[in-house]
Amino acid sequence: MTDTVRTTCPYCGVGCGVLATPDGKGGATIAGDPDHPANYGRLCVKGSALGETLSMEGRLLHPEIGGRQASWAQALDSVSESIRTAIAEHGPNSVAFYLSGQLLTEDYYVPNKLMKGFIGSNNLDTNSRLCMASSVAGHRRAFGSDTVPGCYEDIELADLVILTGSNLAWCHPVLHQRLEAARATRNIKVIVIDPRRTASCVGTDLHLALTPGSDVTLFNGLLADLDRRGLIDREAVEDYADGVAETVAAAKRAAPDVQTTAKLCGLAPGDVAQFFELVAQHEKVVTLYSQGVNQSTSGSDKVNAIINVHLATGRIGRPGMGPFSLTGQPNAMGGREVGALANQLAAHMDYGDAGALDRVRRFWKAPSLATGAGPKAVQLFERVARGEIRVLWIMATNPAVSLPRSDAIRQALEACPLVIVSDAMRWSDTVEHAYIRLPALAWGEKDGTVTNSERRISRQRSFLPQPGEARPDWWIVSEVARRLGFGDEFAYDGPAAIFREHAALSGFENDGSRDFDLSGLATVPDQAYDALAPVQWPVTAAAPEGTKRFFADRRFFTSDHRAKLVPLAARKVAHPVDRDYPITLLTGRERDHWHTLNRTGKSARLTLRAPEPVVAVNPADAQRLHLDDGGLVKLQSRWGGMIARLRVTDDQNPGTAFAPMHWNDHFSAYARVNALAHPAVDPLSGQPEFKSIPVRLVPIKRDWEAVLLMRSRPVGIDAPYWAIASGAEHWRVFAAGDGTPEQALDQLSTLLPTGNSLSFRDPVGKRFRSAVIADGALAAWLDIRPPSMQLDTDWVGALFAKDRLSPEERRALLVGRAGAVTVDDGPIVCACHHVGRSKICRAIAKDSLADVRAIGVALGAGTGCGSCIPELRSLLAETTKVEVAA
Repeated sequence: MTDTVRTTCPYCGVGCGVLATPDGKGGATIAGDPDHPANYGRLCVKGSALGETLSMEGRLLHPEIGGRQASWAQALDSVSESIRTAIAEHGPNSVAFYLSGQLLTEDYYVPNKLMKGFIGSNNLDTNSRLCMASSVAGHRRAFGSDTVPGCYEDIELADLVILTGSNLAWCHPVLHQRLEAARATRNIKVIVIDPRRTASCVGTDLHLALTPGSDVTLFNGLLADLDRRGLIDREAVEDYADGVAETVAAAKRAAPDVQTTAKLCGLAPGDVAQFFELVAQHEKVVTLYSQGVNQSTSGSDKVNAIINVHLATGRIGRPGMGPFSLTGQPNAMGGREVGALANQLAAHMDYGDAGALDRVRRFWKAPSLATGAGPKAVQLFERVARGEIRVLWIMATNPAVSLPRSDAIRQALEACPLVIVSDAMRWSDTVEHAYIRLPALAWGEKDGTVTNSERRISRQRSFLPQPGEARPDWWIVSEVARRLGFGDEFAYDGPAAIFREHAALSGFENDGSRDFDLSGLATVPDQAYDALAPVQWPVTAAAPEGTKRFFADRRFFTSDHRAKLVPLAARKVAHPVDRDYPITLLTGRERDHWHTLNRTGKSARLTLRAPEPVVAVNPADAQRLHLDDGGLVKLQSRWGGMIARLRVTDDQNPGTAFAPMHWNDHFSAYARVNALAHPAVDPLSGQPEFKSIPVRLVPIKRDWEAVLLMRSRPVGIDAPYWAIASGAEHWRVFAAGDGTPEQALDQLSTLLPTGNSLSFRDPVGKRFRSAVIADGALAAWLDIRPPSMQLDTDWVGALFAKDRLSPEERRALLVGRAGAVTVDDGPIVCACHHVGRSKICRAIAKDSLADVRAIGVALGAGTGCGSCIPELRSLLAETTKVEVAA
């Protein structure tokens, strides 16, 4: 297969269209699809680097039982027999499935149907519980349904865009590019509400660095202010919504004026007044929110505080306005559609509706339909820990890293009698705990649909052959269903058949009573399914081309078709900081990484920009706690700990810290950030709190630092601290510890391959260096040095591309530098063109570069995906400031 295939990106919820052209060697050239309405050809750096992540390295390619390769028949028989035995001896609730937003909709649909309709248990939840469950709860409380009202076009049509709990520039870069392009032609105001100063703050009109968790108070204050200004037409709103008077009254009690709101939120009164004024001045307001809102013990209230403002002012259902939830995963929305949350049934139907239960039972011909909501993710694994769940099947996710209290999760997995994992990757901490391992297809190999944040369904098409014995997730689950005696109900011949059933269920006895409706696609033939163009649901006979927006008619999906405003007051923080744990830790994403690094960890241009786990702190906290920029620090909470490299930055508010979530035991020694996270969840949504974790920071003594570059991926690294990153044709290990450098040399030299060894020893200067040459080419290079010495290794990495080293290059490896005129380009800023920070700053100063365009002309930075543009703007400002000071 070498023809270009239209598919979709497997990263965030933007759902960008991708053009993939296979190279016939297992790889592909990747480009943005100019005709896809989510991105119109744009891609972020992760999307543009997808072709670099398609190798078979780290893949799970054959079924395994107890660590030994097995046939599919053996593995499937073992799975089905284990499920049958557990049900017979302990009942259906002894079996559980834990799913993932990485699954395609068709893959999602089948296990949900099997568990809830045929096994008869409600023990099924998804890792989307960790990213957008609070948004679902807020939608359902306000609208009666999990309905995203608007579309991406509204961002470009708005006069004011509020980003709250969303680092759009890093986490949804293509939407940020669309916003910036619109701002270039229209005077769109942008406000960022975030405890951190992020890349999204650059060039915006206002940044409100509020106290973590005070979002409800801020939006209550806004609602009260809008009412005082007479901008809430009570009579008009009461025609379509309930609870207006009560909600406004509650807001005025909670945040009666600017001064009180500012004090409670830790903000300057002038900034709060400016926020209120900007919202009052602009009718077309879009509020974009993401994990900073959702991942909280008050996440559902935060969502409803935002929706309250839009409902009360009528800023919903019309172009350029509305609350807008941005999902984190590529198919979190698809999971919501099929009912893969424990408290949902299927097709946006609820357990609490007797009519829905009867409807789904009849449609599925389900013999033992579960009739009530099940345990949400954290509760589900608590049941595993208590021994109530005997068989746990995990699909396409890594809860041993991603769930809070990840150390306790690992203990639960170890104690569970049978853990089954379906995954494409062996590089997964969870796979290590599985007795039965089932190889699933990865992106580029599997076929189906996904739904993005604006309800747009797109085809994800295969363009690579199925490797080894890997199979589609829907096929694996269907084969187990067949062995359990449900073959007739799971006799699918491909994803198109599953999609038709899913669409038919959405329209079954619907007649406009439910928001999710794909009845217009319920009879789509295979050929039309293969060619399906991106379309926003609902898709019905009345709207065959899809639907952009909801609620223009002010008709909602509650029993009386009226929206509900929710009176709110701030909740107490579940686990506040104290003397022992005085710092509030926030967690989130790194720009160029994704989840637990299984995909982005294969790309050199992505990993080398952020090769190590880091924790960012304010300079005042660093000074008070005796922490050195670039040093190592241990973070401790009451629930666990981690080690990371320290980054001191004014972007972080005093009293707070920030650490990315991506590193795990396959990429670092001790850097699972969710080991620190506490088990408290939102009482309505069940979503964990990842944005307010009380921790303490303790400096770690280092006697030496080391960098090891190897052609093959090293295993069994023996060092107190290490992190591993992919380079071009090599891997890099960053290590540090106490003890003598000689001891470090003995430990790390065991990783070196065989070959002609060159070595340099300087015991007085505590410098040790080794290079291994095999068949004339560089096989490995190790450098051990005092902690205070900085080292550039990019030039060493470049030598792995050479078939034979010259004498000068061999000498350089021993000396430890490429030459006397070598210039360090600094950490990578533009991953597309591999341009470093120091090189950019030198060019700005030397050539008097005045704007981002000039940097692009001179160096190429910012001319690729554009994700680095906010950082380039910051460097322009910083460099200019330094020059003025000089």
